[in-house]
Amino acid sequence: MKATLILLLLWPAMLLADPPVVPAGLDAYRMWDRWPLQRIGVRAYMRSTYDRTGGNETADASHFLYQLAPDKNITLDIAGPGILYFVRYNHWHGSPWHYEVDGTDHIVQESSTADPLHPVENSTFLPLQLFPSPLAFTWSMTRGADLSWIPIGFEKTFRMGYSRTFYGTGYYIYHQFVKGTKLSHPIQPWDAATPPAQDVLDLLAKAGSDIAPRAGASGIQQKSGKITIPRRESTVVWTKSGSPGVVRALEFSVSRDQAIEFSRARLRITWDDRATPSVDAPVSLFYGAGILYNRDNREYLVKSFPMVIRYDESKVHLSCYLPMPFFRSARVELVGVDGADLKDVEWSIRFGPLKDPANHSSYLHATYRDHPSPEVGKDVELLDTRQVEGGGDWSGQFIGTSFIFSHDAILRTLEGDPRFFFDDSLTPQAQGTGTEEWGGGGDYWGGLNMTLPFAGHPVGAKTPQEAKSPEDKIESAYRFLLADAMPFGKNAVIHLEHGGTNESKEHYETVAYWYGLPAPSLIRTDELSVGDEASERQHNYVSPDASKPYEIESRYEWGPDTINGVEIFPATKDHGRTTTTRSEFTLKIEPKNLGVMLRRKLDYSFQNQRAEVFIADAASSKPVWRSAGIWYLAGSNTCVYSYPPNRNELGASEHVLQTSNRRFRDDEFLVPRELTRGRSAIRVRVQFTPVQIPLYPGGPAPNLGWSEMRYSAYSYVLPEFSLQAGRASASRGSASKSKARNGAE
Repeated sequence: MKATLILLLLWPAMLLADPPVVPAGLDAYRMWDRWPLQRIGVRAYMRSTYDRTGGNETADASHFLYQLAPDKNITLDIAGPGILYFVRYNHWHGSPWHYEVDGTDHIVQESSTADPLHPVENSTFLPLQLFPSPLAFTWSMTRGADLSWIPIGFEKTFRMGYSRTFYGTGYYIYHQFVKGTKLSHPIQPWDAATPPAQDVLDLLAKAGSDIAPRAGASGIQQKSGKITIPRRESTVVWTKSGSPGVVRALEFSVSRDQAIEFSRARLRITWDDRATPSVDAPVSLFYGAGILYNRDNREYLVKSFPMVIRYDESKVHLSCYLPMPFFRSARVELVGVDGADLKDVEWSIRFGPLKDPANHSSYLHATYRDHPSPEVGKDVELLDTRQVEGGGDWSGQFIGTSFIFSHDAILRTLEGDPRFFFDDSLTPQAQGTGTEEWGGGGDYWGGLNMTLPFAGHPVGAKTPQEAKSPEDKIESAYRFLLADAMPFGKNAVIHLEHGGTNESKEHYETVAYWYGLPAPSLIRTDELSVGDEASERQHNYVSPDASKPYEIESRYEWGPDTINGVEIFPATKDHGRTTTTRSEFTLKIEPKNLGVMLRRKLDYSFQNQRAEVFIADAASSKPVWRSAGIWYLAGSNTCVYSYPPNRNELGASEHVLQTSNRRFRDDEFLVPRELTRGRSAIRVRVQFTPVQIPLYPGGPAPNLGWSEMRYSAYSYVLPEFSLQAGRASASRGSASKSKARNGAE
């Protein structure tokens, strides 16, 4: 006991000055036990073919950044380095696809491509050896989508193009990194020749089985028991205190005749005696299904990598393998619901020692929200970390969702798009094309159920008429993020559109999974308002040929402007400048930074804004400029829409230009650590380098210019979080300085 007390007192001093290693590429799967660790210096983005006007035109399909040729319609254009971790296409539409890595074009296609009017049963990606299951699946398995979790690395650039444009819908998740971030291995450009490693395929093939370490291995212990859960009462299942640890498996089993009632019981997990539980959700939704109703007597409702719901002849078994760190204590409870007591509930927990320092790891959260009547015109909000557990700043990563989207077997609500915002951005860093796409399907999964390692539609009848009971009308989906997890350093706001234009009245229930510490790893240190005389003078802003300040009245991309004649998002005004040469300015940063993120608010009416960024020490009287990389934002608020009529799979691409009224956009650039570490301010030079690409061959000349309305500097830091004298401490960032954290007492 004395040794444990000494460890608790000394453990905060064991915090490391360097951030944890970031798993890269296939290592993100191999190192899945590092799921809770901070990803400092990593930004995640999700781009798609969404309708730029905020509507749902042709189910958000066939909206292209630009066209290079009739058979090369660009949906994604990135200046690197980075890793593309996930792609989703609707069936084979768009294939053959161009994967242009560092300037080299590779063709990827689907086996239905040759005769798309007669798709191939049990189709595959081609080359098959490069896109094997369980890292890739086609529509024949997913019930409507082609999915790939194959990491595609690039050092300089990546571009994706569709050869065909009919129903050319898709979304893509990729990561970019602060140069100098310690990765598990350097980024390796995809060579279109090397198959993914067999050990990773073997690992993911274990989805649905027990993947956690066994008791007795590396200090792993196991506790189990059987309890009765009285209705409406909370029952403590398990507690642990005295030393840091990590839960590696959390399992329950109940008799099949109690499955429906157990679905609605509440799982609550509290870490380190915090004031509120970090996990607080209905049991079945936490484990990936809206309800434990097995309409066709399947063995698995959920056969995912981190969550499993399995049936045998007499029982239903629920297993969670998400690593769950705690720094001093853990408490797991089940809360009964109306009806009879839940009897003979079997439970099992495996746990072991936590070896990571407190500011490297993070708590698992499962944030539940009930949305019985979604507001017309407004997204359903799954999570706003600024409003949970006392609010303030949080750092960590968003790792997925489990959600009910209808209690009445209504599938058309699935037209709603995901929109995710991180770290104060007003532009969604993640913008999808629909709810079933987010859940790994297409065409509403054909109304059928399916379960994959990271996505699924586990429950719900095809139509209300085909439902066997009221429980059978409960429709749910899940999506887990591992390699494609979305880190944040200050806050995360997770939205889901209900219906194609936020008009659906379906009853949603949602769980957002995330890892987080109540302390920031990204702090805003300065902001320049371009066009504001005082701000420009304060930041020593100069630009030899910048336009005079001008006012813009516009919007961000938040959904439809109006619904049923009612304005939802009114236009706002801001000011800025445009340059065609260069701009220079000074921004304050945190000297102990681990890299810096620059964010620019801009006028997106200028196409393909590209600049080379140079950094110098602002304290030097004779600045030495060093290249920091390319800042590039492809496209503009004008896109090319091409959707050949009459369902013509082989129809020629079209050149319909569509301009939205959303000109405001926030965009980001990551500055290498070697150019910022130890400095309290940096001098930034942005050298405009125009990209002369028309919207389509022979089309009008692009509207070129570098727009700048606001520049913000965010410094990456290690979260200042520890357990001292028995309570949590988080001291960096304005929110954490002004508000005491809810630590254990």
